[in-house]
Amino acid sequence: MYQALYRKWRPRTFDDVVGQSHITDTLKQQVASDRLSHAYLFTGTRGTGKTTCAKILSRAVNCQNPQNGNPCNQCPACLGIENGSILDVLELDAASNNGVDQVRALRDEAVYTPAAVRKRVYIVDEVHMLSTPAFNALLKILEEPPAHLMFILATTELHKVPATIKSRCQQFSFKRILPGQISQRLSYVAQQEGIDLTSEGAALLARLADGGLRDALSLLDQCSGGQATVDEQTILDTLGLAGNLETAALMEKIALHDTGAALDTLSRLYANGKDVGSVLEELSSLARDLLLRKTAPQGGAALLTGGYDETTMRALGEKFTPQRLLQILRTLQSTLPDLARSANRRTDAELCLIRLCDERLDDSMAGLAARIARLEERLAQGIPAAAPAAPAQPVVQAAPAPAAAPVRSAPSAPPRQQADTPPWEEERPPLPPEPEEEPSYPEMPPVHTQAPTQAPTPAPAPAAPAPVVQDSGAGTRAFWPSFAAGLRGKVPGAVLPYLNNPAKVTGVWKNNTLTLWVDTEFTRAMLNKPAVLQGLGQAAEQCFAVSAPRVSVVVGKAPEEETAPPQSAPSGSPSGDALDALLAFGEQFDNITIR
Repeated sequence: MYQALYRKWRPRTFDDVVGQSHITDTLKQQVASDRLSHAYLFTGTRGTGKTTCAKILSRAVNCQNPQNGNPCNQCPACLGIENGSILDVLELDAASNNGVDQVRALRDEAVYTPAAVRKRVYIVDEVHMLSTPAFNALLKILEEPPAHLMFILATTELHKVPATIKSRCQQFSFKRILPGQISQRLSYVAQQEGIDLTSEGAALLARLADGGLRDALSLLDQCSGGQATVDEQTILDTLGLAGNLETAALMEKIALHDTGAALDTLSRLYANGKDVGSVLEELSSLARDLLLRKTAPQGGAALLTGGYDETTMRALGEKFTPQRLLQILRTLQSTLPDLARSANRRTDAELCLIRLCDERLDDSMAGLAARIARLEERLAQGIPAAAPAAPAQPVVQAAPAPAAAPVRSAPSAPPRQQADTPPWEEERPPLPPEPEEEPSYPEMPPVHTQAPTQAPTPAPAPAAPAPVVQDSGAGTRAFWPSFAAGLRGKVPGAVLPYLNNPAKVTGVWKNNTLTLWVDTEFTRAMLNKPAVLQGLGQAAEQCFAVSAPRVSVVVGKAPEEETAPPQSAPSGSPSGDALDALLAFGEQFDNITIR
């Protein structure tokens, strides 16, 4: 009957164990010197040799002819333990024997001396699955065991084992096996089994095994069935993987923000039988390697998973920022666990790719950081975030009232749309109605009773300078739209969308103080920064012709604009009605001229 490769090629001595010499050397010395502990705790990831070393140790302590700490595997004790005929060596699965009753029965049987061998050995696999009462029942016999008793505990989750159990055992940590050691072992097994395994195929299997030799042998067993040659392409087709070239091409499309091309690539891989979960896992591995090269360029090479040439890694690394790679990794890591419970894995994978190609669709903190980093990079390169527009100077129409009147644009000149207008600039909420401007009438010439002589043609008056907004002591905010539009280049570009959004920020000028009324604490935190406040202060100096104006940011709704009281005529000068009456009275007399 055919036997799986990982069972057929399980090591039988400590010397055959791959990649765990720091443990096997210690155990050999203890067996050779007969300085054995009563309890051992083996920890590590799957497929690294925990159960194998436990079985070898159980034979070595009972071997009749040990050879330098290794079992001979020829004596009756070794053969009986290996084929299961000797009941003094018992292997238990804690996942199915995790109750307190089973542990109590084991404890009661352990006091009896072995019948066929020197030591009674209990191998408890996945010991972290025991219940708390079961651990308590096991505790006493671990503390004071009989001389003929030995416990070997194995677990992949050390943090679930109580500290009272750990303190009574000798703990050995099994590390992940290096890809080079796995590849060498696979080549040896393939040669002995008559499998034509290429060096590229062995390297790919070693990388996919993730440090577990048992997983690597299982993958080799799967890929070698019915295949004459096991190469890299055969492994990719058998396991449903995309491959390094396809993964690198997909990552490049993500870097270029080409959502359509990325979805087409995923659809093609899906149609060819590739698993979408495996595709996302390969993307995650590549993104990790790129991030390590960015953050640890000197020592990061030893941490890479391998499989990609230096040219490809360098070309892809230049297309991503560390913030973008972090966003990609977090998006992939949050999507992969959900694929196992998804009703439509393909749809979830496509949604993940869409978020990866356009970070604006990612509402997480990592997506926000990636967008900010992209904006800063464009600004550092001299690329404006929006089309440059001429800064609008706040101009206020002169009026008798102290409060400044808003500037109205001519109907024939529609406002220019910027290239990268924020969404809220496209559909602004309607502003409250503005008061109508008071019409200004030309000054009346003096009235004469006699016919005036023809006056000479007056010279053209010089152009008056642009009026400056004067602070009358009454708060005004009519200036704010044009004032905010002229802040480009004076404040950081990241805060311009907030300043130009009337739903978020409203500016009020009063008593030489520019007060920004904002909607939330978040907006206040964005604006209440030294660079922003300094730029606002400089703009206020130019607009209001004052020195060292104060700038403050307050959360709340801006107060209603104050209405200045009408100015009374100066004392000693006649009002308009009195002047009309005086003119009418003077027309009754020929010898009276009113000037």
